Amino acid sequence: MANSKSKIAATAARKGARVKVKRPLRKPGRSVSTRKSTQSGAGRFRGFALPLFLSFCLLVCLGALGFLGYQTVTASNFFDVAKIDVRGSGRSSSEDIRRIVEMQTEKSGVWNADLPGIKEKLEKLQWVKTAAVSRVLPNGIRVQVSERDPQAMVRTGESNILVDVDGSVIAPARDNEPDFPFAVTGWNQAKSESAVKENMERVKMYQKMLAEWKEFNLSSRVKAVDLGDLREPRALVEDSGTTVSIALGRDKFGEYLKRGINAIVGKGEMFEAVNLVGQNMILAPRTQSKER
Repeated sequence: MANSKSKIAATAARKGARVKVKRPLRKPGRSVSTRKSTQSGAGRFRGFALPLFLSFCLLVCLGALGFLGYQTVTASNFFDVAKIDVRGSGRSSSEDIRRIVEMQTEKSGVWNADLPGIKEKLEKLQWVKTAAVSRVLPNGIRVQVSERDPQAMVRTGESNILVDVDGSVIAPARDNEPDFPFAVTGWNQAKSESAVKENMERVKMYQKMLAEWKEFNLSSRVKAVDLGDLREPRALVEDSGTTVSIALGRDKFGEYLKRGINAIVGKGEMFEAVNLVGQNMILAPRTQSKER
């Protein structure tokens, strides 16, 4: 019995000796594998970023050198303007156009020429409606001009001016305008919308008269057309050394002018006008006050 108790005690002692001692917990932190992974990623980033940065610096340097070279070449005498080709100019002055181009390209040369700026200045000239400006390398500038188209000659005061289809003034008329053998009187010079519409109607009426009278070979007989009253246009002709006014109606200008001239021929000293009453032409005698 004593032996059994001693065995039990010995066994208990051995088991007690095997009890594991609990170790203190480690503070949280990165494992060895995590540290190795981070170090490996940093190395790869440095290996990628450094060549990329060096390549970027190289490209910047090459770009700067290229730009400086470009500036040097384009500013050289090789691109100085030597020829200015002006096309499409009729009434507009080719010399004025060339002078503007020369002034605008004197310092810049052909390659660096400010083409939109040249175009803007050219289109401020009286007769230039639009201008297309282009480079002809290495040393030329080409200007293609589209001119404003005069549609009528208008008498304002003591001088005549040329106007376009909208009634806008283009330029003073020359002493001899073969395309416009007579002028319009009665022009509305007010700056209003109604005046603009009236003047556009006057231009259309003038063009129709001009076409019909050329067909009847009568345009040379007319000194002027009075379009002050659009409902009663009148032609001013000369007979027997005096001016006679002929009513033209609203249509068939060629027919009425021919009839009026035939009615007044040789009678200009006695009659001042040929009026329309319906389809009939009535001669209006000169008054004694006007004769004096």
